[in-house]
Amino acid sequence: MALGDLGADVIKIERPGSGDDSRSWGPPFDDRGESAYFLSINRNKWSVAADLDRREDINLIASLAADADVVVENFRPGMLEKRGIGAADLLDRHPRLVWTTITGFGDQSTRIGYDFVVQAEQGWMAITGDPAGPPVKVGVALADVIAGKDAAIAVLAMLAARAQGPMPPASRHATISLAHSAAAALVNVAQNVLVGGDDAGRWGNAHPNLVPYQLFDTADRPLALAVGTDAQWRACALTLGLHELANDPSLATNAGRVAQREHVVTCFASRFRERPAAEWMARLSVAEVPAGLVRSVREALESVTASALTGIAPSLPGTVRYPPPRLDEHGAAIRTLGWAAFTQAARHASTGEQPSSAPAAGR
Repeated sequence: MALGDLGADVIKIERPGSGDDSRSWGPPFDDRGESAYFLSINRNKWSVAADLDRREDINLIASLAADADVVVENFRPGMLEKRGIGAADLLDRHPRLVWTTITGFGDQSTRIGYDFVVQAEQGWMAITGDPAGPPVKVGVALADVIAGKDAAIAVLAMLAARAQGPMPPASRHATISLAHSAAAALVNVAQNVLVGGDDAGRWGNAHPNLVPYQLFDTADRPLALAVGTDAQWRACALTLGLHELANDPSLATNAGRVAQREHVVTCFASRFRERPAAEWMARLSVAEVPAGLVRSVREALESVTASALTGIAPSLPGTVRYPPPRLDEHGAAIRTLGWAAFTQAARHASTGEQPSSAPAAGR
């Protein structure tokens, strides 16, 4: 979807009958019967249903790959190869094609990859939730999202390299795994373990390396405070009227505050409870101390452009050109016209422009 937002023409190949599994991941469903989950990640795509056990459909996929700049697939090892449309075969045949394989646990594993399992195995649940409570997953399928963004970056990097000249097949094939993307996303938490030796634990809404950097209750609602520099620390302590803390040399650096975490947090928690969040937010804003209210998803959506059909507007500098497709919505036209002719017709239909001989965007 990210590549589609950036202008790529994307054909989504789905199984006949049921299509993408996420089409059934509901409720809620819209008035067309499409799940909100499917709608959230499938704009700017065209749908073609194809049965990998039918030679006619295998030939269709091979022909689409021949015209494509990029193939992205997430089959287990051997599934495409035994049908003659694996990465090695098609990359050899088409010197400009780049290929990205997305797996659960690497290209040598046949395990099915789901975000929840990956969060459990790659350390995320061990560091999420209340310190005294059980392991907890992140509230969105973030391992899936990060792996998808890693895949998009890999595709763009290979296309940029391809523009510099011919590349051998191996250099045009990237493998992304949910497990590796999730592990890499541990960033500073992983580095703490590598450098310090102690295993990571759960900190709830606090931060293992920064103080004060956590959630505080005010007189009416929670407030997230993120003090990231020593200057912000002093400004924050003065804004809260905690002059003794602001002037304490042992707290002037973050390392000192981490060493006295309980003392600092206790003082801050007591002071924040004295006034409502809006008042604290106004004062902290003047002092240029990073802080924010805990908002619901409904409240957060008020600050972005969003649609019940096409989701939240692209965070990249992209555009929403087509709504998420119905299953096999474009299959007949693509089979009849071919990719190039269908692409041109679809673009003209969406913009009202007359046909042109200008080259199409990437596919």
